Amino acid sequence: MPEQDRWQLELSEYIRQGEPERVEKSAAWQTAIGLQAVDGLKTSSYLLETAKEHIEGNIDIAGAQRRIQSYYKEQKNRQAVEAGTMEADIVSARITELLGEKTFQFSPAELQSIHRRLFNGVFDHAGQFRTYNITKNEWVLGGDTVVYSSWESIRDTLDYDFSQEKQFSYDTLSVPDSIKHMAKYASGIWQIHPFCEGNTRATAVFIVKYLKSFGFAVNNDVFAANSWYFRNALVRANYNNLQKGIHATSEFLEKFFENLLLGAQHELKNRYLHVNYKADDAPPQSAIVDVSKCNSCTLEELAVLSIIAANPTITQKDLAAMIGRSERTVKTRTVALQEKGYLRRANGKRNGHWVVLVDIS
Repeated sequence: MPEQDRWQLELSEYIRQGEPERVEKSAAWQTAIGLQAVDGLKTSSYLLETAKEHIEGNIDIAGAQRRIQSYYKEQKNRQAVEAGTMEADIVSARITELLGEKTFQFSPAELQSIHRRLFNGVFDHAGQFRTYNITKNEWVLGGDTVVYSSWESIRDTLDYDFSQEKQFSYDTLSVPDSIKHMAKYASGIWQIHPFCEGNTRATAVFIVKYLKSFGFAVNNDVFAANSWYFRNALVRANYNNLQKGIHATSEFLEKFFENLLLGAQHELKNRYLHVNYKADDAPPQSAIVDVSKCNSCTLEELAVLSIIAANPTITQKDLAAMIGRSERTVKTRTVALQEKGYLRRANGKRNGHWVVLVDIS
């Protein structure tokens, strides 16, 4: 069995066991390890064993990081250690730590802090904006490059994009429209490519934490298994070649987010994203999911349903704390969801529980 499949299988076993703390830790490790593929990196077997120790509660995340650091310091034959593997192991543990934290601030400074925390000691320029222009030959573009932001405009462009997103309201937006907007926002941040290296991993961690701030329990399996697709989708969302009739499209990124947030089952194949791909070469991507049932839900309403489904006895006070809204707002949302037929209250207010009437898995 390939190593990639083995670690996914072993970490998924903790999720199947259903213990909440282990599930959360395992999901974070799955995402962290999977994201290394965006830069062609693979983690070591030692990292998997360390992850298991952390998931089982034998060590905390700080202890896991110390073990990994010590492991590489103690290697007698330094030449036998692949630099890429060491980077993947160290950064995986740091991603796991960040995804396990409940804190988040929506700002360029947060994105910069995430990059610094991920790559401190790995890159000399961790957390620093690049000071030169870049191009990257992309397989999905047949060797061409995305046009990235000029290094001189990085800070101003980030400030502008963040200010626009902060002013944007998801309150009345349907879930499909919210996902389209989120895809465009994520691709815009990535296109700025503020750092010399590690942009996709930093962007992914930032977006996951941003989505969690809405109250979503993000499907980490999607990132774990499709991180390379995620990067290629970001590339296609920012590439135009009018001479060849190619236009930037966020359709691929939207499919990724639908899988991530709605449990859609789009077939995320990288070859479908290649600029030379012809629809006749293989069946088109399709989803095995009925998302129409939630078309009238807003992103926040879907987040409320997701949290309630996971904890039917949750109080409105705790629900408000989880999604960062007032109790009054939560009451309004739950009333609206009951009126739409998506939610009902069973056995009264005091000793009752919520029943979610739609499949949001």
